[in-house]
Amino acid sequence: MIKLMLVDDHAIVRDGVRLLLEQGDGIDIIDEANDGEEALEKLKKHQTDGTLPDVLLLDISMPGMSGIQTAQQVARSYKNVKILMLSMHNNEDYILRAVEAGALGYILKDSSSDEMMKAIKTVATGEKYFSSPVATIILNGYMQQMRKDPNATVGKTRRSKLSKKEKEILSYLIEGLSSRLIAEKLQLSVRTVDNHRANMMRRLQVRNAAELVRMAVEDKLV
Repeated sequence: MIKLMLVDDHAIVRDGVRLLLEQGDGIDIIDEANDGEEALEKLKKHQTDGTLPDVLLLDISMPGMSGIQTAQQVARSYKNVKILMLSMHNNEDYILRAVEAGALGYILKDSSSDEMMKAIKTVATGEKYFSSPVATIILNGYMQQMRKDPNATVGKTRRSKLSKKEKEILSYLIEGLSSRLIAEKLQLSVRTVDNHRANMMRRLQVRNAAELVRMAVEDKLV
């Protein structure tokens, strides 16, 4: 059974969701909360009792602490509690902020009971779930970003291939410093600096230091 806590400031919504979920199998609603503050208090008690929910079904718009703020706190303090946002809002800003806050899924309040069940079961396994309209919004946002800056994703991927030390060395290469001067600044041997430079060139598939520096500037690698 998937243990679930339902958080929404409207009792009628909580009652409706409870009714929908109780018609299915495999989900046990162990608690409810009226807002973010109450949800966090109840999570503390469940942690003490060893009965933390597997999934937090969380309304995004609530008075006081919003769903986004609640998700941030839960994601920091309760790593094993998966967050599924429930919202009437299908705009890109809400969706992206929810994902950044730690939500694994985002479904709309007019979703069918079957979709809600599927979303909860998917998120409970640690996988992401977005209802179809939400997924379309995310994809459209991604495509717009790619049209604005087709190198953004490429640059991010390339940055992830570099270690912190390599980025330091690369920043000095951009400034035009020699391997000897870089070695002195970072308290390394010249050979170590040269090895790092060679590794960066191999990993980023460039032929020489000039190409390495040009790529670093164009793709904002440092």
